[in-house]
Amino acid sequence: MKNQNKYTPGEIMIKGEDYFYVAPGVWGMKVLFVNVYIVEIQADQWFLVDSGLQGSADKIIRMAESIFHKGTKPMAIVLTHAHFDHVGALDELLKKWNVPVYAHPLEIPYLEGMSSYPPPDPLVGGGLMSLMSWTFPRSPIDLGPKVIPMHADGIIPGMDGWTFFETPGHAPGQVSFFREEDRVLIAGDAFVTTDQQSLYSVVTQKKELNGPPKYFTINWNDAHRSVQLIAHLHPNVAATGHGKPMFGKELRHGLARLTRHFQDLAVPRHGRYVDDPALADESGIIYVPDSKVSPELVGVITLLAGMAALAIIWAIKPGRSSINKSGGLE
Repeated sequence: MKNQNKYTPGEIMIKGEDYFYVAPGVWGMKVLFVNVYIVEIQADQWFLVDSGLQGSADKIIRMAESIFHKGTKPMAIVLTHAHFDHVGALDELLKKWNVPVYAHPLEIPYLEGMSSYPPPDPLVGGGLMSLMSWTFPRSPIDLGPKVIPMHADGIIPGMDGWTFFETPGHAPGQVSFFREEDRVLIAGDAFVTTDQQSLYSVVTQKKELNGPPKYFTINWNDAHRSVQLIAHLHPNVAATGHGKPMFGKELRHGLARLTRHFQDLAVPRHGRYVDDPALADESGIIYVPDSKVSPELVGVITLLAGMAALAIIWAIKPGRSSINKSGGLE
């Protein structure tokens, strides 16, 4: 797998696995509905970007060893942000790899057991992933001294050629990584390339450029500014936290359209954080607007969403849908 030139961008590299090639020295893997990335700096020196869902450590290690060699480990793990689907395998990985973890200072409270994230908003609309978001974990983990705050200069020690930019909104301290040499972007959830609110789109991985996942985004003004910043970088390649990589004109046109029409394309019409964002500092969340949803309604929503999710998964499983037969499911 070390011969990068034999792969085309976005290509699945091993049959039966969700490893895909992004750009020279950059590989990704889909873990159920979220992506993790490996970034090679030079021979056998690499970084892991995010850690996916709980229980995915062995899969991440197999991917790394298939790219490099048995027993390899990263120089560090760097986080775009600390939502549950981006840090789920950290604890298990750190038991096998004694490496530092870098995160933005505003994400440290959720990595040192100091603060929970604000509640997700299941009523932002868009589909079953939104409706089910009330059940998603938001409690902090505690890495103790293994987590290191990123420096304000945008540089990760040893991650030569890459710079990180603050792209908050979806999370207080979310960052995106950018390689100026060939304009490769790892965007976290600043924007995504599938409709993450829709379970159908998540399962089929239908590619379309969207704003950040609505149900977890807590500051829409910051989210808009983050997309504007990214658009001004003019990336050639974007690897996002959810969805397939996007390239060239399709990417740049999509970002320009999203920037111009962010209010219509990205911001939900109704939502807990639409007009009243949650606020955070380096101690964690300091303000969360009141919910307009009663606990009883949340219970009903969760039950209905679960039933509908099971129905959709049953309907599109292999042998029951043309989606699978046409190769839409990987």
